[in-house]
Amino acid sequence: MRHKLLPIIIFGTLLLATQLANAAPLAEEYLKTGQLTTGATALQAHLKKSPADDEARFGLGVIQFFQSFEHLGTNFYNYGLLTRSGFGNLPGRVSDFLPANPIPKTLSYTDFRQILQTWVNDLNAAEKTLSAIKDPDVKLPLPVMSIKVNLFGNGTLVDGSYLMGTVRTPEEQKLDSKFVIQFDRGDADWLAGYCNFLCAWGEVLLAIDGQEMFNCTAHLFFEKVETPYPFLVEGNRNFDSILGGPRGFNRPLISDILAFIHLWRFELKEPERMKTALAHLEDMQRHAKSMWKYYLAETDNENEWIPNPQQTGVLEIKVTQEMVDTWLVVVDEAGEVLQGKKLIPFWRGKRGTQGVNLRRVFTEPRKIDPFLWVQGTAAAPYLEKGTITDFASPEMWGRINRTFGRNNFFTLAFWFN
Repeated sequence: MRHKLLPIIIFGTLLLATQLANAAPLAEEYLKTGQLTTGATALQAHLKKSPADDEARFGLGVIQFFQSFEHLGTNFYNYGLLTRSGFGNLPGRVSDFLPANPIPKTLSYTDFRQILQTWVNDLNAAEKTLSAIKDPDVKLPLPVMSIKVNLFGNGTLVDGSYLMGTVRTPEEQKLDSKFVIQFDRGDADWLAGYCNFLCAWGEVLLAIDGQEMFNCTAHLFFEKVETPYPFLVEGNRNFDSILGGPRGFNRPLISDILAFIHLWRFELKEPERMKTALAHLEDMQRHAKSMWKYYLAETDNENEWIPNPQQTGVLEIKVTQEMVDTWLVVVDEAGEVLQGKKLIPFWRGKRGTQGVNLRRVFTEPRKIDPFLWVQGTAAAPYLEKGTITDFASPEMWGRINRTFGRNNFFTLAFWFN
């Protein structure tokens, strides 16, 4: 009998060892210790061996999303983002982890554009990873308050518990390790949608030519900048000194702030990026529809980030079917506007006779001047006759206000994506 059991035991041991060797590295382990680079490398290596492991892919996407902000914070720190020296006493615990870099590098406009490009590249990588998830039943439980990120580039790891510590009771803080969100397939779309939203803004910033604004005002935000006007960095740049001090008003600083406002007009440096920004917004809308398809199909009820009407979420905010239906109408209407099928109402002249084709703003980009947009003349090239979006109708906003509450819609929209 012993001879018959021995091969079975040996085979079982080898099988277990093989399974353990092939087990996915836990994203939670790297997120809780702040080892994002190590975690990304480990998960990428695992996915090469096990490309069907969507739980590992989900974890990699989350790590890459946090890496985008870690890299952004590190770049800002390396180039001497003005924190305490620029803004004086910052509120709460913010000043604890925002020390100024004692030996910052000099920032050029080319460097600044590269910082933005790195951020966009990181977000694109996270979105690509998240969009590759296929398993409708994928789960990724994470203790979100315990996730640590080198958010400000100085080596200090901060987590959700630390950031929220000043507004929460000691009893609430003790529960942080138990505050686990069971992220699922719909949440992968949710996060991918936010990656697209941020990428769109990054592409717009890279589309414009901000050289003049940088030359004249970058010293308001960074310690050492490459500018043809070196006298700009010689004065007191602390915003606390605006209204007073030994010499009264800080006139040079006030004039710099006025110059910053005045220079909000931009020629285009890379106009093709505006089309890329539009593609990101369209992908965001696609993810917004997809996530609700998966949310509504769920039958479990496990620490949901965004619950369907039959579930209870970790935030304990009740989501009704009416809220879902109204939100999907909003998402569809946004898609119609992005596709140019419906127009944004023009706010001057005879109302209702023409509107702005938002799609053409991206596909036929021109100089961007927010003040002329407010006035209306910058919108003139994009005016058309056609169907005006329902966002301009009292009926649509009446439905939104009845469903979400007059003051809650935009807060819930941020949550819903």
